[in-house]
Amino acid sequence: MKIACVGGGPGGLYFSILMKRQDPSHEITVYERNPAGSTYGWGVTYWAGLLDKLRDGDPESAEAIGAASVTWTDGTAIVRDKRTVHRGDAGFGVGRRRMLGLLAERAASLGVRVEFEHDITGPDCPELADADLVVAADGVNSVLREAHSVHFGARIHVGRNPYIWLGTTKVFDAFSFAFKETEHGWIWCYAYGFSGEQSTCVVECSPKTWRGLGLDRLGEAESLNLVEKLFHDLLDGHPLIGRAQADDAAQWLRFRTLTNEVWHHGNLVLLGDAAHTTHYSIGAGTTLALEDALALAAALKDHGRAGWDLDAALARYGRRRRAELLSVQSTARYSAQWYENLPRYMRLDPVQMFALLGQRHSPLLPHIPPQLYYRLDKAAERLEPLRRFKRWLGPRLARTLHARTRA
Repeated sequence: MKIACVGGGPGGLYFSILMKRQDPSHEITVYERNPAGSTYGWGVTYWAGLLDKLRDGDPESAEAIGAASVTWTDGTAIVRDKRTVHRGDAGFGVGRRRMLGLLAERAASLGVRVEFEHDITGPDCPELADADLVVAADGVNSVLREAHSVHFGARIHVGRNPYIWLGTTKVFDAFSFAFKETEHGWIWCYAYGFSGEQSTCVVECSPKTWRGLGLDRLGEAESLNLVEKLFHDLLDGHPLIGRAQADDAAQWLRFRTLTNEVWHHGNLVLLGDAAHTTHYSIGAGTTLALEDALALAAALKDHGRAGWDLDAALARYGRRRRAELLSVQSTARYSAQWYENLPRYMRLDPVQMFALLGQRHSPLLPHIPPQLYYRLDKAAERLEPLRRFKRWLGPRLARTLHARTRA
C-alpha cells in the first residue's frame, strides 16, 4: 500500500513503524508541519503495561523508549502545608521531544519517509491524491477530520477549569500534587519527572480563582512568578519554565474532550487525538494514541489476502477502539469532574483527601458524602461482600450516567 500519515506525533510515527515491519514494500510517508525537534508540552506519562505492548509491536523502539524513561512508585501530596505519601504502582515519564526523536529515527531506519515542515492543509492536497490509505494523526484540531466533521459525528466538550502546562528544573522522584488555598479559592498542580534534568508541572484552578488571582490579566512572566510563590514548598526554589522553545509560549487553556461516532471515511482513518481525547489528569493521551496505532496495524495485517476489504478493516478498527475506550473515557470524565468539584473534598483530613484523590475515577464518589465514602471504602477493603457490591454497582451507575449525558 501507499500510506500517507498526516501528523508526526507518537501515534502516527509508531503506526508507520508497525506497517513497515509488517511489509517493507509499503510506501509510507509521514507529514509533520513542525520542524524536527519541535513539539508542544514537556514530558508524558505511561505505565508498565504499555511497554509490554510496544515490545510486541516493535522491540527496538520499546527498548529505546524504556531506556530514555524515568520511573517512580510513590505519590506525594501537599495539602495546605501538610505532606502525605501514598505507595502505588510503578509509573514512567519520558520527554515528549525525546520520544518523538526516537520514533522518528526508528521509522526512518525502516524506510519510512518523514517530512518535517510539510503542512497538509486538507484532504484535497496533492500529496494525498494517490494514497491507498490516509491516516489523520494531526491532533484534536485535525483539518482532515474537520473536512468531514458531520460524517464523523465529532463532538467537543469544553471543560470548566483553566490549566497551564509548564516545565521546571525541579526533578521529582514521585508523582507529586500540591493544593493551595488562597483568598480567591483553591489552586493546585501535578508534577512528575521525565528526565534527570526536568519535570512537567500542570497547574489548574477554577475560573473564579483564576480571575481572582489576576491570572487572566497577567503576562507570562508575572503569572509564573505568582505560581512559583504559591508552590514554593513543592518546587524547593526551582523556577517554572513557560516554554520549551523560544517560540512556544505557555497559555492558559480549557481542556477539550473530543469524541467521534465513526472513525473512517473512505480511505481516511482517524488516530490518536484526531479521534479522541481524554482529560490530562489521567495521563493516558500518548498511551491511547500508541494503542490506536497497534489496533489499526492489526486490522490491516491481512492486506494482500484475496477478498481483503479496506473499508471493512477500518470499520473493525473503529469499533474495537471505541469499545475499548469506553471505560477510559469514563475514568477521565470522573477525574475531571473531581477536580472541578475540588472544594467538596478539601474539608477532609489531608490523608483522607489524598485517598479519595486516588478514588476520583469512581462513579459512586460524586453521589456519596466524601467522609462516608472514605469509611465505606476502608470497610470494603476488609469485607468481601461489600467489595463485590462496589464493583457491581460502579460500572452500572457509570453506564446509566453516560447514557443520560449522550442523550
